[in-house]
Amino acid sequence: MKSQNVKVLIINAGSSSLKYSVLECPGATPLAKGIAERLNTATACFNHRKGDQKWTWDIPSANHGDAIRKMLNVLTGANTGVITNTSELQAVGHRIVHGGKYSGPAVVTDEVVTDIESYAIYAPLHNRAAAVGIRLMREMLPHSLHMTVFDTSFHRTIPPHAHLYGVQYELAQKLGIRRYGFHGSSHQYVAERTAELMKKPLDSIKIITCHLGAGSSITAIDRGRSVDTSMGMTPLEGVVMGTRTGSMDPAIVELLMKHENISIDQIDEFMNRKNGLQGLSGISSDMRDIVEAAQKGHPRAKLTLDIHNYQVRKYIGSYHFILGGVDAITFTAGIGENSDYCRAEICKDMDFLKTKLDPEKNKAIRGEGFINTKDSKIKLLVVPTNEELIITRVLWDNLQKS
Repeated sequence: MKSQNVKVLIINAGSSSLKYSVLECPGATPLAKGIAERLNTATACFNHRKGDQKWTWDIPSANHGDAIRKMLNVLTGANTGVITNTSELQAVGHRIVHGGKYSGPAVVTDEVVTDIESYAIYAPLHNRAAAVGIRLMREMLPHSLHMTVFDTSFHRTIPPHAHLYGVQYELAQKLGIRRYGFHGSSHQYVAERTAELMKKPLDSIKIITCHLGAGSSITAIDRGRSVDTSMGMTPLEGVVMGTRTGSMDPAIVELLMKHENISIDQIDEFMNRKNGLQGLSGISSDMRDIVEAAQKGHPRAKLTLDIHNYQVRKYIGSYHFILGGVDAITFTAGIGENSDYCRAEICKDMDFLKTKLDPEKNKAIRGEGFINTKDSKIKLLVVPTNEELIITRVLWDNLQKS
């Protein structure tokens, strides 16, 4: 296909949500985006945006199928739409959290969907919903090219000494127990953009990318290749997150199950949704609320901030060592892009590395740019992530081949 002005749809189906974006290629121009939230509850709602216009609808008790049908109706609506009919959507990109064996994007087949479902053992809150979304979208848009882009693919370059755990080797091979890593599209985009802003080839520099948000991961990138990352076999490992515990002694799980009467079927949701920043602070899973409370003197809020920022600093320090030096540290995602307080705390006391944050730049930055002083050896940057662009490139490249 060599035609221009091709419209593509990006889908991200979560356990209780459905995010989408429509872009026009080859320039990846955003046309519309939205999200259906709190699906399968009485308070489910649907938000849609086209340019500066926004719409919100209540969709009580809607499931993923209802949300997809609502999305397609809105995208073809007289006022809300950006297409006249669904046949204009020539490709659909599905963002999948866990890709298991897949080292790159894949054209969707029945086998691919079955594999995605089988990987739900590693990411039950994400992969099951993703498989449901793919099946529904293939049914409703049978004419479109459907492709999956896996969060784990970017990290398949992590070497065995970094991705294996201290589990019996044969058992690890049998069950696929290893560090997979996540937020791959985000880390890839941010690394590429960091190199562009530094005006250096990506394959000539070493970067630590900090994707900090409701889910957080930190990645060591050696000349464009992921060599280690904080998330592990599942998105639960790593730094403390919005409602996730992050890394901890596995014996804590047994203690909680025994003394708090939490069953094996409940433990995964408990660890993923009832702890982290929310559980530590007792206030919120939103970093903005915690910072505000800490500034008003709330002791647990301040402690929560200290724990989060300390853990991020530990990963940065260890990755600086294993990379043998770093050219840039880049912050992205909700906290990384917007919390000047967290960036300042994470980057403090780096004088021994001849690296220094510029307080005024850090406070003032909106969008992308440098936040280090002129004489800072390691560059410090903020780069808003753009996972949709990575997925759109995959779709466009494959459309060009067809």
